[in-house]
Amino acid sequence: MKRIDLTITAQAPLAIGQRKPGGSVSEAMDYIPGSVIRGAIAGKLLQHGTPETGDDFHRLFIEEEAAIFQNAYPAIAKLGEDNYTVSPGEIRVLPATALSSKTDSGFKKSPNDGRSGVFDSLIDSYCAREHGLFYEPNDLKGDRVEPFGGFYSYYEDDETQRDKPWTRYVSHSVSKRLLTRVGINRRRATAQDEILYSLEVLNETQGKAKRQSTVYRSSILVNDDNLAEELCAFIGQERDRFRLGGAASRGLGKVEVSVKLEDVADSTTNVERRIYQFNHRLKDDRWQQWSQFASGASSIADKTFFSISLESDAILTENWRRTFVLSAEILSRLAELPESKVTLEMAYSSYDYRSGWNAAWGLPKDVELITKMGSVFLFNIPEVEQDNWIKKLANLESQGVGDRTSEGFGQIKVCDEFHRIMREEPV
Repeated sequence: MKRIDLTITAQAPLAIGQRKPGGSVSEAMDYIPGSVIRGAIAGKLLQHGTPETGDDFHRLFIEEEAAIFQNAYPAIAKLGEDNYTVSPGEIRVLPATALSSKTDSGFKKSPNDGRSGVFDSLIDSYCAREHGLFYEPNDLKGDRVEPFGGFYSYYEDDETQRDKPWTRYVSHSVSKRLLTRVGINRRRATAQDEILYSLEVLNETQGKAKRQSTVYRSSILVNDDNLAEELCAFIGQERDRFRLGGAASRGLGKVEVSVKLEDVADSTTNVERRIYQFNHRLKDDRWQQWSQFASGASSIADKTFFSISLESDAILTENWRRTFVLSAEILSRLAELPESKVTLEMAYSSYDYRSGWNAAWGLPKDVELITKMGSVFLFNIPEVEQDNWIKKLANLESQGVGDRTSEGFGQIKVCDEFHRIMREEPV
């Protein structure tokens, strides 16, 4: 399998609408969905000829093992007042269990920063519940905390503290603005009375005094190596001819795309390492600490725990019905291990509705119930079955869960490293 890394630089405002509200304003999303990238590339390919059954176009977009077009998340990080930069780290989604101070939220800007920072509550919440204790988290100052979401990345910052490297976490976001337009009477070619509308768009630059072009990062996963090389070459040739989102005929959506082809290594070893580190933190560290405050909790020595965090929205189905909880039954079916005794321990999830526009058919897509990105699910399995699950979880992490995974839905992270950031050591 090959991975095509995309770096998308906005050359004009992007009208990436998520759905039409009741008013006259079209709301913009905070990122570029994989379905939008998929549609733009498919449209360019169709301009070069009509596809035929079994050709490269069908292999990329229609067949069962079609390419997976992941969402493009903003790579712009705000380091200070009007100071924006392109982060070198991988763009990630904060889990729903991440917390920060209600009055002074955000990541620390230096090791000695006075703010409370951000930490995760999944492991402590589970340990407290199993010991029969009430858990109401707060920061080290005793102040109230609340969920802290969005996109983030981290990297080694050697300049802040030169005696030793410091891992700096930064939030990612893009600013928006409203563009007001007037309808045109096609017969008279003049402004039409009582037709005034507004589009919310993603800004093409960030900052005011020192402007930084807005950059997004995405990836395309292709099973066939030769096909991946051909697609990478095609995108490179068309790099400055793509338009993403709506209102392209009105000058919006122009981007420049740079590509890089990478081999996709087997992630089984990485998943196994994260599961081991997650269980070490839960069973050998936090569980022992919570045992000092209460006793009588059932033993967890013979269990293996793992979490699944959604890195993108997911479309889940259980018994032919939409759901927003990744249940043990759904996970067993996806992992093709129906006889396994997997148990859902905790779920932090919420839902929304998502639609879109099918350019090929000229029709709107069905409205889907989606499980929102950042949702977290904690499972446990018997320790003796751990080896059977590691390979399956690694496959799910690369292929995604649920429906329409080729459009970027259902991307997951097994045992996200952020869950190991405890209240005592916020970032």
